[in-house]
Amino acid sequence: MKLAVFDCDGTLVDGQAPVCDAMEAAFAAAGLPAPDRHDVRHIVGLSLPVAIRQLAFDASDEQVAHAVEAYKTGFRTAREQGMVAEPLFDGIVPLLDRLQGAGWALAVATGKSNRGLNLCLTEHGLIDRFASLQGADFHPSKPHPAMLQIAMQEALAEPAHTVMIGDTVYDIEMGIAAGTRAIGVAWGYHPVEALLDAGAEAVAQTPEELGDMLDG
Repeated sequence: MKLAVFDCDGTLVDGQAPVCDAMEAAFAAAGLPAPDRHDVRHIVGLSLPVAIRQLAFDASDEQVAHAVEAYKTGFRTAREQGMVAEPLFDGIVPLLDRLQGAGWALAVATGKSNRGLNLCLTEHGLIDRFASLQGADFHPSKPHPAMLQIAMQEALAEPAHTVMIGDTVYDIEMGIAAGTRAIGVAWGYHPVEALLDAGAEAVAQTPEELGDMLDG
């Protein structure tokens, strides 16, 4: 079985602006100075507690815990009120069609919560496309390979026949740690040079180019 495992934010969907807004509100609720939006974009892909600690390394454990809960509550409320826009990147649906037509199984491994991931994919009508959905609720943060390893188990795929696809160095490092191929995408949150330095075998500029790479 050939398995293509996708990150979500920055790879399948553009969730950047809602993440920045929710993070600023969460930091304010915890009595912390607002994080730089550039820094927030660079932690997309990490699980929430790890991301907040990285953005606020001087904060107390209580402040981090408060910010985590405030982020979850704020993001959930914004989504329920229809204020969260996470559009698919152009070309993603044709890419998924192409891969499935070529016999690939599909999975997601993301720093999103399981609830957030399910809502996002359901809104786009994609949830039934994936053989495995791995979120942050039950796994260590990327780049730990746990969620990718479970995705392979559920899809009955071996590392040699699996590729991890993502826009951050955490995705690339997770793929390497799990013994899979690792391909970066240029339309997300980390620069191409960083992805290559992290060990990506290649970085696709477009979903169509990614499809070409996986055909090879």
